[in-house]
Amino acid sequence: MDALYFLADSAFTFLAYAFLLRLLLQLWRADFRNPLAQAVLALTNWLVLPLRRILPPIGRFDTASLVALLAVQFTATLVLFRMRTGAVFPFAPLAVEALRTLALSTLLLYTVLIFVYALLSFVAPGVRNPANALLTALCEPVLGPLRRVLPVIGGLDFSPLVAIVGLQALRILIG
Repeated sequence: MDALYFLADSAFTFLAYAFLLRLLLQLWRADFRNPLAQAVLALTNWLVLPLRRILPPIGRFDTASLVALLAVQFTATLVLFRMRTGAVFPFAPLAVEALRTLALSTLLLYTVLIFVYALLSFVAPGVRNPANALLTALCEPVLGPLRRVLPVIGGLDFSPLVAIVGLQALRILIG
């Protein structure tokens, strides 16, 4: 039973991160010609495209992607809780737990993205590749405001460190 739970949890987590990435890429207007962005689209189109027929976007915000992400997260929370306990989750606690898990997942995703982005800036500065372009599109909206406030000390940009510490503090607060 533990192995089945692990497999279900892994599959739902992967799926939720794919839908979360799609939403973030659309929110920050990333280049969808990027091969990595194309992979995210291919993984999520099966649910987003049918929803888009009934849920129009609001401005630049894609409501179909948001609803798809929430549906996947609610389903994951319900199925995993049911597998673990055998009980049915009442709607209100299900919604709270799904939103809490989604918030924690978003913070963890950004922590990893910013860490990799900062690491790539040390290892391969100025190199053009699809991963770097995607990381720039996702991380700069978070790091840009910090860079305007924090000074560069000795040629080092501490905004990724401050962002990661802040994200971890938020994870502790929510968790």
